[in-house]
Amino acid sequence: MTTQNRLLGSPLLRRIAPLTLGGYARFRRVIEEDGALPARIKVLFVAVAATTKGYREMASRELARAKELGLTFEEASSAAIVLSSVRGEGAALSFIDALEAVYPGETGGDEPLREIDVAPGEAEKNFLAYFGSMPPSLGKLASLLPLGADAYYLMREGTINGTRLGPKYSELLLVAVLVADYSPLAAVHIRGARTAGASEQEIAEAVVCTVATSGLSGWVSGATAMDAPA
Repeated sequence: MTTQNRLLGSPLLRRIAPLTLGGYARFRRVIEEDGALPARIKVLFVAVAATTKGYREMASRELARAKELGLTFEEASSAAIVLSSVRGEGAALSFIDALEAVYPGETGGDEPLREIDVAPGEAEKNFLAYFGSMPPSLGKLASLLPLGADAYYLMREGTINGTRLGPKYSELLLVAVLVADYSPLAAVHIRGARTAGASEQEIAEAVVCTVATSGLSGWVSGATAMDAPA
């Protein structure tokens, strides 16, 4: 049973909440031991979920733990791509601050902002390939704001297929972020994770990571999304 975790190390909770800590220690074992998913990836998921909840100290601590478990900078920095798309500027920049603290000197550079061309109809084709049919929200975006549809396509494509984590882990990271906020949109990326080759055990382990940031409701929300109709 790990004692490195701050909640498990709380003198108060050790005194008044042995049952709660006994349960939480078991969840932390799922997170911090290699299983269907590598421990380093699961602890990264916790760090990213903590970022989205605004728990900056926890995010930095979990990211440092993931590094101890073997997480590379390339893997860790992929989460900044995902957060840029799924939770916007504030979350992404907060995570980049944590990256710089844990991997000092790795986040800088002078890369210019590149222009990316999108062919007419390319965004709509991508949406249909991923979702099977056009989601009403994206159909509305394409109809009313075609430039916005191109933007959505590029960000979605970069999030899933443009990271060093690869599509499966990127989809599972999206699942963890959305489940941490109890979002029903998690079901979309659970389906995406399955398409990318994730097993039910891998999805379950990704969902359990949210217990660290969102409590038992994280599991309930994620399990419900796992059972959502296609």
